Amino acid sequence: MQATNALDDKAKLERALRDLQLDQGVQKDFIKAQDLSDLENTVAALKSEFQKTLNDKTENQKSLEESLATAKHDLLRVQEQLSMAEKELEKKFQQTAAYRNMKEILTKKNDQIKDLRKRLAKYEPED
Repeated sequence: MQATNALDDKAKLERALRDLQLDQGVQKDFIKAQDLSDLENTVAALKSEFQKTLNDKTENQKSLEESLATAKHDLLRVQEQLSMAEKELEKKFQQTAAYRNMKEILTKKNDQIKDLRKRLAKYEPED
C-alpha cells in the first residue's frame, strides 16, 4: 500500500511538474507576445516621428526655395534700378557744360592728329 501511495504521489508530482512546465511555457509565450507588442508600438512611434520630421523638412525646404526665389527677384529689380540710375546720371553728366567743352576739345585734337598724320605720311616712304 505504501508502494501504491508512493506511486500515486509520484504520478501526482509528475503531473504537477508537467502543469508547472506548461504554465511556465505559457508565461514565456505571454512575455514574448508582450515584448513583441512593445517593439511594434516602439516601431510605430518611430515611424510616426520620422514621418513628422520628414514633413517638417519638406515644408522647410519649400519655404527656403520660396525665399530664394523672392531674393532673386528682388536682386534683379535692384540691379535694373541701378542700371537705370547709372544711365540717368551719365545723361545728366553729358549735359553739363564741362563735359561738352571737354568733348569739343577732344574732337578738335583728334582732328589735328588726323591732319598731322596725313601730312607726315607725305614725307615717309611707304614699305
